[in-house]
Amino acid sequence: MNLNQIFTNQRTGNNPQTKASRTDFQRDFDRIIFSSAFRRLQNKTQVFPLPGSVFVHNRLTHSLEVSSVGRSLGSVMGEFIHDQFNSDLTEDAKSFYLHNLGNVIAAACLCHDVGNPAFGHSGEDAIASYFEKNEKDLKPKFNEKEWADLVNFEGNANAIRVLAHQQQGKDAGGTQLTFATLASIAKYPCEAIAKQKGIIHRKKFGFFQNEKEIFLEIAKGTNLISESEEPHIFKRHPFVWLVEAADDICYNIIDMEDAHRLGIVSTSDCENLFFELVKSETDDIKRVKDKLASIGNDNERISYLRAKVINALINKSIETYKLNFEKILEGNLDKALLDIYKSENDSLKEIEKFSIAKIYNHKAVVEIENAGYNVMYELLNHFIPSILKSKDERKSYDKMALKLLPQQFVYEDGTDYEKVLGVIDFVSGMTDNYATDLYRKIKGIDIGMTV
Repeated sequence: MNLNQIFTNQRTGNNPQTKASRTDFQRDFDRIIFSSAFRRLQNKTQVFPLPGSVFVHNRLTHSLEVSSVGRSLGSVMGEFIHDQFNSDLTEDAKSFYLHNLGNVIAAACLCHDVGNPAFGHSGEDAIASYFEKNEKDLKPKFNEKEWADLVNFEGNANAIRVLAHQQQGKDAGGTQLTFATLASIAKYPCEAIAKQKGIIHRKKFGFFQNEKEIFLEIAKGTNLISESEEPHIFKRHPFVWLVEAADDICYNIIDMEDAHRLGIVSTSDCENLFFELVKSETDDIKRVKDKLASIGNDNERISYLRAKVINALINKSIETYKLNFEKILEGNLDKALLDIYKSENDSLKEIEKFSIAKIYNHKAVVEIENAGYNVMYELLNHFIPSILKSKDERKSYDKMALKLLPQQFVYEDGTDYEKVLGVIDFVSGMTDNYATDLYRKIKGIDIGMTV
């Protein structure tokens, strides 16, 4: 890929350029911060159900921290590209890498989870399995590619829709972000049908059929390498690796710290796991030991080690990115940066194994996943059968159900696929609390008016 042609300030929608003190890529960051989709992340589960007095991360605080790490990765790599490839870069490219790559990665990190529904991965599973379980009645209403979108629903593709789709009565282009930022969150740049048919071995996909033309514009504007046109499959954009690394660094480490604060993980286990990673990546372990000895509070000891671990992983990610930069530009790297690190260092691998055994399978986490799955499934089951009926076919209970759908999510003149996506937009955009409250009301568990 040509380093002069993989970024652009072109935006989705009709968005004429304006004179401003901020760059276009800084404006992306600010637009996301002020968007309702980003604000709703405040009440979407990261891992643990919100426990009251003990603070743990939600999707919003996680995204802010990922963005902070991403800005560091982007800024350092921007300087590297500027210095190492200076003679090959245009003046615009030199300025971009030196001053704006950090802004693009920070903005992409900020919005990398906006497509995730309430209750995390169990919410994704509920949406996909709703269509799988109702295949006999629903599949005939959609073409093959549309059906693949629905039975493989997941948050990465939904993020592109949330950020770029024009809702009823709203501006074209959605949040109207630059193609550079949007390309940076496309971890799986392909159609769902490619995954469905086993044409590729990627776990997920990058865009719905409804947003295919928008994604093709993004791909063209950022010069993504095409592997196939039927179905559409692209190689990843080089910036994606930095966004992915920032996310991987944060969730691997922060989930452990949250589990410690909740008493799920002991101080000794958490401290030992973090310390082993720090020890493997520092030449001055005595200074770390001395600092730990001076801290009397358990939470502060873990916070100190967490900061050291994140710093070490940022440095290793930068080192790995640089070593594999040519492969990344060619689209031939087949492992995430932290997966490469795990293959070389057992410390992070041990943290991951411990987290799976002790955190992600903890009773409180499993309970919220089960509850969330049922809530999201039943919400879809309340709306989708009604929205798919013609106006003449609808009974009074269908009409009552559809009165609960905000108008920006109702596509009465659209195809069945567009109507269903509107319902999914509504349900997937809900916060944990809102989804739970609505579920309880439509099931008759809570009856009465709330203001």
